[in-house]
Amino acid sequence: MEKVVLKAEKRDVIGKQVKAMRRAGKLPAVIYGRHTEPMNVTLDFHTASLVLGKLTSSSLVTIDLDGNEYPALVREKQRDYIKNRLLHVDFLAVSLNESLRASVAVNFVGLSAAVKDFNAVLVKNLESLDVECLPTDLPERIDVDITALARPGDGLRVRDVQVSDKVRLLNDPDTMVVVATFAKVEEEVAAVPGAEGVTPVEGEPEMAVERGKKEEEE
Repeated sequence: MEKVVLKAEKRDVIGKQVKAMRRAGKLPAVIYGRHTEPMNVTLDFHTASLVLGKLTSSSLVTIDLDGNEYPALVREKQRDYIKNRLLHVDFLAVSLNESLRASVAVNFVGLSAAVKDFNAVLVKNLESLDVECLPTDLPERIDVDITALARPGDGLRVRDVQVSDKVRLLNDPDTMVVVATFAKVEEEVAAVPGAEGVTPVEGEPEMAVERGKKEEEE
């Protein structure tokens, strides 16, 4: 994966004064972590918006602050949905030499014969998987090949998911990830062992890490 770097500057401005900073084209952010004291910083709004828009919740980004580099994950993004613009970003600084735990989005790939030939419905039980690995080995997404779902009733469990030998899956191996079923019996999927709570879902997960303190900057 190509190294992604964002240049940052320290800031002393907090509270309501941050609005003026945003009008000047700056994006307020905070960097914190297990070995990093919280630091208030600013990023160039335009550059940061373009870069962060391409990253997943498990993408590693390097924050360049006064010549010091902080490998980090995007912990949280606050957004003004009316104006469709970022307001604030939390970065979780990580050590490249220490394993971390995170949730990684599942990406379903391939063509299921159960869907193609039998008009089955894919019921997705998990939209993310919990993993443990070094930050540099953290995948942006985990591909799950649904080609093996040949007939209605076929399913894939966590133990069937293929990942790098540098990545350890933390979910129960028997948990159902996805199952092919007829639409009329979709409500009965919960009866399949390991498929409790199965619902059709779409979307990308957030990072499963401890939430940091938020500063009031509205």
